[in-house]
Amino acid sequence: MNAPKRWYREPWPWILMAGPAIVVVAGIYTAFLAVTTSDGLVAEDYYRRGVEINRRLSGEERAHVPAKQAMPVRQ
Repeated sequence: MNAPKRWYREPWPWILMAGPAIVVVAGIYTAFLAVTTSDGLVAEDYYRRGVEINRRLSGEERAHVPAKQAMPVRQ
């Protein structure tokens, strides 16, 4: 009779372990990138710019209010 092969001589355990091993390597690489690269701001005054954008958008909405009130609603 043929003696059974050792588990490490079979291809299926290695195929099944390849997926989790790739994920572990990718996670380590992602953590390395997160630690070594800087998270620079898009703009130094991002808060002031955001407030200005919100103010401008609310002004544009108010500019459309008279036009919306003048249009009859069709049903």
